[in-house]
Amino acid sequence: MGLEVAAARLGALYTTSDYASVVSINLFVALLCACIVLGHLLEENRWVNESITALIIGLCTGVVILLMTKGKSSHLFVFSEDLFFIYLLPPIIFNAGFQVKKKQFFRNFMTITLFGAVGTMISFFTISIAAIAIFSRMNIGTLDVGDFLAIGAIFSATDSVCTLQVLNQDETPFLYSLVFGEGVVNDATSIVLFNALQNFDLVHIDAAVVLKFLGNFFYLFLSSTFLGVFAGLLSAYIIKKLYIGRHSTDREVALMMLMAYLSYMLAELLDLSGILTVFFCGIVMSHYTWHNVTESSRVTTKHAFATLSFIAETFLFLYVGMDALDIEKWEFASDRPGKSIGISSILLGLVLIGRAAFVFPLSFLSNLTKKAPNEKITWRQQVVIWWAGLMRGAVSIALAYNKFTRSGHTQLHGNAIMITSTITVVLFSTMVFGMMTKPLIRLLLPASGHAVTSEPSSPKSLHSPLLTSMQGSDLESTTNIVRPSSLRMLLTKPTHTVHYYWRKFDDALMRPMFGGRGFVPFSPGSPTEQSHHGGR
Repeated sequence: MGLEVAAARLGALYTTSDYASVVSINLFVALLCACIVLGHLLEENRWVNESITALIIGLCTGVVILLMTKGKSSHLFVFSEDLFFIYLLPPIIFNAGFQVKKKQFFRNFMTITLFGAVGTMISFFTISIAAIAIFSRMNIGTLDVGDFLAIGAIFSATDSVCTLQVLNQDETPFLYSLVFGEGVVNDATSIVLFNALQNFDLVHIDAAVVLKFLGNFFYLFLSSTFLGVFAGLLSAYIIKKLYIGRHSTDREVALMMLMAYLSYMLAELLDLSGILTVFFCGIVMSHYTWHNVTESSRVTTKHAFATLSFIAETFLFLYVGMDALDIEKWEFASDRPGKSIGISSILLGLVLIGRAAFVFPLSFLSNLTKKAPNEKITWRQQVVIWWAGLMRGAVSIALAYNKFTRSGHTQLHGNAIMITSTITVVLFSTMVFGMMTKPLIRLLLPASGHAVTSEPSSPKSLHSPLLTSMQGSDLESTTNIVRPSSLRMLLTKPTHTVHYYWRKFDDALMRPMFGGRGFVPFSPGSPTEQSHHGGR
């Protein structure tokens, strides 16, 4: 009898818990719908974009929940780094690689790497050294050198979504590819830095520890990239050889999605950078695999990947807005509100200085290596690149939670101050800097103000013809490539020379084996066969 009563009580408890979860999910989905509708209505607004709309709705919802729960809670879910890193980040980063205009990306690859990797390292050291010098004297709490270095990695992760929503990929392809490419490489570098820091004893730092740290960093970078390329090529080979689409287009779409996700999870399993892996997997899949599937699958994958990415981004901004009012963290930091505001202001200042410390010097160095005026980064473009990296977003929030909380909660005063300061910087930079982005870019780049396009992860970018020009435009025709005449050509124009030999290698070996544009498999019922019959 006693067991039956216990079982009944347990069942009632589970029912109550399940009911609360269902209510939370209903509300969150309704809020996502509201974000999409309002984002559409405010499309032409001079100040607001979709990410700011989601943040504002999240903040308003947090206020309502606070009032309804009498100050006990402000969100529908407890923040989980697993939710962010395992479910939300992969579709965003994969779609970034899948939609990237490869010709522009790889033409500016050296500059993108310079800004994204070297620039992030400069920003990391600038913010870390300043944090050690300033915060160690402020008696914040039990924070050590490892925590201050983690702060450098957390605030080196940029969020260029607001700028990409305003820049026009067709009118300013060079600037767009720089901002977009640097944003992705920056996120990957920041996360690799953050993860590498966790594996070292940072109390006793010497030359050996620094060299080991840099070695570990480059190992993570290169091995993650290799894994992503391998997963993309494997998917292309399987789909080309088996030509699954002749029986079921659903299977080939499902295989592309699952293999992309598998590459990310495998990287996480091997303690590599999932972001880099899934980004390069996206690039390789768009170059080879996408051309091996049926026409209907091409349309489906483009829309499916973009839509998943768009929903994940909106979800993140909505959640960050709600979590900003989490009463528990503010209570721990509220005994000295002046100090909390001061720390947030200092961090915001360090973000501005850390960004400027590499954008302008590296732009100067980059311009020295370029002869053609149209390849140089103008002063106005440098200001836009600097501004694009001032916003901080979900990656900074997730890394801060990973470092300073346990299961979304914190009991330490210093950790609570760091969490609340991170939230303040993210909100302020996204809301204030984000609202000023459209007017600033229209002032600096008048030509790009006439057409406002979204970042690659938004479904709006899919209005162009998918099967004719989108992927084709990413690839230079072989007639435009001049054969490099000497070693001097390699030294003066390394990108063009490498591109020439890559195209020769790609056409001779890679495409015949893995498929791609111009190498669609000839199978019964395939687009190739239909075009052959149509030509007779």
